[in-house]
Amino acid sequence: MLQDAAHAPEARAPEPWAEPVATALLVLADGTILEGFGIGQTGIADGEVCFNTAMTGYQEILTDPSYAGQIVTFTFPHIGNVGTNDEDLESLEAAPASGVRGTVIASAVTKPSSWRSSSHLDGWLKARGIVGITGVDTRALTARIRDHGMPNAVIANDPAGKFDREALKARAAALAPMEGLDLVPPVTSRAPSEWSETVWALGNGYGKRAPGEGLKVVAIDYGVKRNILRLLAQAGCDVTVVPATTTAEDILALEPDGVFLSNGPGDPAATGTYAVPVIRKLLDEKVPTFGICLGHQLMGLALGGRTVKMGQGHHGANHPVKDKTTGKVEIVSMNHGFAVDPTSLPASAVETHVSLFDGSNCGLTLTDRPAFSVQHHPEASPGPRDSHYLFERFVTLMRSGEPETPKDA
Repeated sequence: MLQDAAHAPEARAPEPWAEPVATALLVLADGTILEGFGIGQTGIADGEVCFNTAMTGYQEILTDPSYAGQIVTFTFPHIGNVGTNDEDLESLEAAPASGVRGTVIASAVTKPSSWRSSSHLDGWLKARGIVGITGVDTRALTARIRDHGMPNAVIANDPAGKFDREALKARAAALAPMEGLDLVPPVTSRAPSEWSETVWALGNGYGKRAPGEGLKVVAIDYGVKRNILRLLAQAGCDVTVVPATTTAEDILALEPDGVFLSNGPGDPAATGTYAVPVIRKLLDEKVPTFGICLGHQLMGLALGGRTVKMGQGHHGANHPVKDKTTGKVEIVSMNHGFAVDPTSLPASAVETHVSLFDGSNCGLTLTDRPAFSVQHHPEASPGPRDSHYLFERFVTLMRSGEPETPKDA
């Protein structure tokens, strides 16, 4: 459980007979304190605590903008064992940005063992300003979240182990709930940009396509992941990424063949105050549209539906989802704390995907306009690639204007 002293030189190793001093705390909003050992950035961070069940891809998870405002608990104990590198980033900005607030890890981080590693997780977390704690019983914390929902919390890292516990409790108790929070502004693009990078291949790294001959796609960036843009480019699209507050008029002026609504963090109803009118206009203009995660939720809101806060959310890479258009069950990557209420949608919005864990809505298609969306992450990164076909489905939609409809109820 102890942090490897070789990778935490600022922390003094305890005497063999002494009780190890906690150098990090996770303080929940109800006053519960979990002790552990600090890793990454020193200081204090706060956010909503969720758990992720993926066994691989911790670097992609920690750079996913959809985790803005959250503290990620990994259920898999061996985090950091393959180090970090400069390629496995999912946020558009390579430099530190507003995203995940902190991380909770069970085991001490060992020396990296991978030919792709360029730095230890501890130093990488410091460089990105992420506060971490190791030595926590993450199984117990996960069970608590499962039974009682995702709590707000404060995570503190001090190599000297000096904490004002009462002040940390008060800070955790005073945190605002996730409901009502628009967390998109810190993670969206600052200006339009072109994207041409394609998927990674062993021995070649990431590819690049020459723009100018593909379908023109405008991707509205609510916190988009790089691998989504790579798969759009891989499918033959010329991709223009625009900020979340871009107007419908400016998007239409680009004469897109299709519009993509990206993933992102926070409460969709809060982001929807400015995003929903834009999406409604694009749908009314019958621009082929594809949404993922937050983009799916925003499309649901634009159709007059509503979203609801989930208890524990879906965060992992092992979620079974049924695609009603094919009848097949896919294992997919998930990362969301809100869901679309399918009973609130109009008759023109048909459910295409459903979670086999809890029956929640995971996709919809419109019968009167060329648009569809999914709650899960077909781009994976990390996770299985069962749903990569959805990017080809989007290309087909742009070319034909006819979405696929469910074959079963």
